[in-house]
Amino acid sequence: MGWEDKVRKVVPYTPGEQPKAADVVKLNTNENPYPPSPAVAEAAARIAAETDRLRLYPDPKISDLVNAIADVYGVRRDEVFVGVGSDDVLAMLFMTFFNSDKPILFPDITYSFYDVWADMLRIPYEKVPLDEHFHIRPGDYKRENGGIVIANPNAPTGALLPLTAIEEIVAANPDSVVIVDEAYVDFNGVTALPLLDRYDNLVITQTFSKSRSMAGLRIGYAFGNAPLIKYLNDVKYSFNSYTMSWPAILMGTAEVLDTEHFGDNCRKIVRTRAKTTERLRTLGFCLEDSCSNFVFATHPRVSAKEIFDYLRANNIFVRWFNQDRIREYLRISIGTDADMDRFFAVLTPFLQEKGAL
Repeated sequence: MGWEDKVRKVVPYTPGEQPKAADVVKLNTNENPYPPSPAVAEAAARIAAETDRLRLYPDPKISDLVNAIADVYGVRRDEVFVGVGSDDVLAMLFMTFFNSDKPILFPDITYSFYDVWADMLRIPYEKVPLDEHFHIRPGDYKRENGGIVIANPNAPTGALLPLTAIEEIVAANPDSVVIVDEAYVDFNGVTALPLLDRYDNLVITQTFSKSRSMAGLRIGYAFGNAPLIKYLNDVKYSFNSYTMSWPAILMGTAEVLDTEHFGDNCRKIVRTRAKTTERLRTLGFCLEDSCSNFVFATHPRVSAKEIFDYLRANNIFVRWFNQDRIREYLRISIGTDADMDRFFAVLTPFLQEKGAL
């Protein structure tokens, strides 16, 4: 027996392509096309002036950022957990709360990191099929399980499960932790935060990577009742006490406190999303209204892979998933109005050449 027989082998998550060329329209990883708050630049200037602080360990409790999030969202400080991106937060949640021999449940079409974490951590799981319109059926989650994970709005579909349906699932599973991943909730979604006071088995995760324009800084956070957050911190401190750098704490705090800039950015994306949806339908695409910062579209006359390849050859990057049920769909992030104009300037003549208009 060799050493490779003892290796934990997994199939890793495949992130969206990060093109190196400068002249591209990047609509493939749901990043925010607008910069973060000007207060972040001010915080960065302070960091540059105080580089001596970098020789010290950061605050392991991430107190300034935790306190700012609690104040802005109107929750207690002991109901907030912060990690290095929502992926880090979700991985900690899987490690902390999914330790049953019963399978955890999540949709068959959703964020594709869920099954990667489950495989890596040897957590049994079942993928629950979405309906024919790619919507979650709450009744499918009313059975024995070791935990539940739901992205709301879902990715890559952009569909939103109403708050009443989220509560139905949480209430039906009092012996399991239910994670509601709200990475895209700020783009016309409805948060499950009002349910926190009523259910001690609910965890809500959010991120700075989408609506807060800080994917490059890696900040994610979670809300839950105080005992739940304590268990989560116990695992974090057993794994890595100093998970977040001082610059990230300082800039993240500056960003979350600027609620006006945050709201303006979200509203711009929502407006552009509405225009993009209308233009795609005019070109013959089929898509449902999205509650996220992307749309999920299919064309009945041209394959998604063919469109994806043509756009990529012309420096327009969108996301195509070589996956059952959604192989004929493209996930298109919402950029600036100029980004979307360039996207359509490439896409429209291609569809005309294909005789698809």
